[in-house]
Amino acid sequence: MGISLSEFLNAINYTKVDIIDGDDVAEKEYTPFIINRCLSYFMDTVLHVNEMNMYSDIPKKIQFLYLKTAIRKNKRFSKWMKTEKIEHLELIKEYYGYGNKKAKEALEILSPEQIKIIQEKMFRGGVRK
Repeated sequence: MGISLSEFLNAINYTKVDIIDGDDVAEKEYTPFIINRCLSYFMDTVLHVNEMNMYSDIPKKIQFLYLKTAIRKNKRFSKWMKTEKIEHLELIKEYYGYGNKKAKEALEILSPEQIKIIQEKMFRGGVRK
């Protein structure tokens, strides 16, 4: 098995070990988008991440080496930001054929009674929740 995301982040943030050095498998497993996203949550790393986003066409090994040497040694941890689950969003999207943005706007306008009517029209049988 190859190198995990946490091992890449630990090498960039804390150990400063060049884990990609001569390892083609490790270089293939390095995903700049995910690494950049993980590092973008911190004030002291966001500018370096932005720099890598502007030069995303350079080789993965060079991106890793830049981040490893440019970012100060520090323990960093953040949880992934998750999108919130909006009640009835999927129902409105399916009923009107809207995308996320328009469905959210429609939910702000629709009354609870109107949403209930839409639910009844979209009901396909089975157990109701």
